Amino acid sequence: MTTMASGFLTSLRAGCAGFCRPLIPLLTLICLPLPLQAASPLVAIDFGHTLAAHGATSARGRGEFHFNRDLGKALAVALRKRGLRVRIVNGDGRIESLQARPAAAEGAELLVSIHHDSVSAQLLKAWEWQGRQLDYNDDYAGHSLFVSRDNPDTARSILCARAIGARLQRMGFVPTHKNGLLRAYADRELAVHYYDGLAVLRHARMPALLFEAGVIKNRDEELLLADPAYQAKMADGMATAIAACLQSGVPADDEAGADRPDVLPPATGGD
Repeated sequence: MTTMASGFLTSLRAGCAGFCRPLIPLLTLICLPLPLQAASPLVAIDFGHTLAAHGATSARGRGEFHFNRDLGKALAVALRKRGLRVRIVNGDGRIESLQARPAAAEGAELLVSIHHDSVSAQLLKAWEWQGRQLDYNDDYAGHSLFVSRDNPDTARSILCARAIGARLQRMGFVPTHKNGLLRAYADRELAVHYYDGLAVLRHARMPALLFEAGVIKNRDEELLLADPAYQAKMADGMATAIAACLQSGVPADDEAGADRPDVLPPATGGD
């Protein structure tokens, strides 16, 4: 405790009587150095894929890892602004294995793995950009989230995924439901899916989710996802949701209670 804080508390104890005396313990806590106060939640942010195996390739030929790293860094900034602690996993893009990711997150209250989506090869169309022969698909766009029923805390994983999905939709981000063709829903309305076999989720010993920020094979969405202002806005929404989930969210008693697979997304217009 600093000399100034110690002197203030000594004077307070000597001169405080009546109604203010019950405030002394609270004021003592406020005056403690930060390491002695209760630690804020720790969030591990995993940058999906690696430099050597960069994941999907965007419509303009950029590797997915670079998108993941950019959004992950923006999320780290947004979380720290809210007072949460952050641990970066795979920051240099050289992590040795999938199992090493949750191991590096050990001790965190939540693991968030950042990814960007692609489209099945048979749905891609050829195009030329800056002299390169590449492929694209402009039919699909939007974010989605994934959790694993093999994770030891699926209910809180769903809670945090649902919070992110809800917050992003309130901000105007639109999810994709293309993954519903292959992956069962934990929450249809908020585009939260089950992907039980994902190593980064099922090997984690804390709640964990995988976030697909958008479809980088979509030429228009690729440009948005590469825009720092867009990244910051998305990260801000995610951070707000994560803070709420970890600091005041109450999960269902179990996975079955958290499940909302049959809630239909709202109509978006048309007949």
